[in-house]
Amino acid sequence: MAASPTKSPQITPLDLGRLVDGDPSELRDGAYVESARFADLVLPHLALAGAELVAARFQGLSADEADLKGARLSEVELDQVDVPVVRAARSQWRDVRVTGRIGSLEAYEAELRSVHFVGCKLSYVNLRGAELLDVAFTDCVIEELDLIQGKARRVRFSGTRIAQLDVQQSELHDVDLRGAELEGVTGVAHLRGATFSPHQLDRLAPLLALEIGIKIEA
Repeated sequence: MAASPTKSPQITPLDLGRLVDGDPSELRDGAYVESARFADLVLPHLALAGAELVAARFQGLSADEADLKGARLSEVELDQVDVPVVRAARSQWRDVRVTGRIGSLEAYEAELRSVHFVGCKLSYVNLRGAELLDVAFTDCVIEELDLIQGKARRVRFSGTRIAQLDVQQSELHDVDLRGAELEGVTGVAHLRGATFSPHQLDRLAPLLALEIGIKIEA
């Protein structure tokens, strides 16, 4: 019986509606921000732990670090951000689009639904124990992607380079890696549910053989 085709992520186009200029002083831990736009923000620290953002656009955001721990983002655009450290453990992202540069994204045990990273440079992405549904990475560069114990369904990488991917103890379903340039993979035994191109499979063959104890000799 032939395997069913890999399902693509269902990314909902953002419809932010009518936005008004937001007051940067409202951006604080536990805040509720709705239908607001912020442009060219330069901050030492963006504190939004436990906050809720609904229909918001950040364009040209620059901060030394951002705290989004436990925050809820719905219909949010983060455009051309430049943040070396984003702390977003146990946060919830739904219908979010991100462009720009993020050094370390600490989003362990987070929930990502209909999230699109476009043209992003990401040094370390910590998604340990996170749940991803309908997530896409397009034209991105990722130095290290940590999906240990994560659950990923309908996730796609297009035109994206991943220097190191770790999927130990993860659960993958319809994770399309055909458009990714993979340099290293840890946890190849847990790649069940991922889709590769024939060329990628050739490169992975030695790792797969090593994992299950197969010798390859001429």
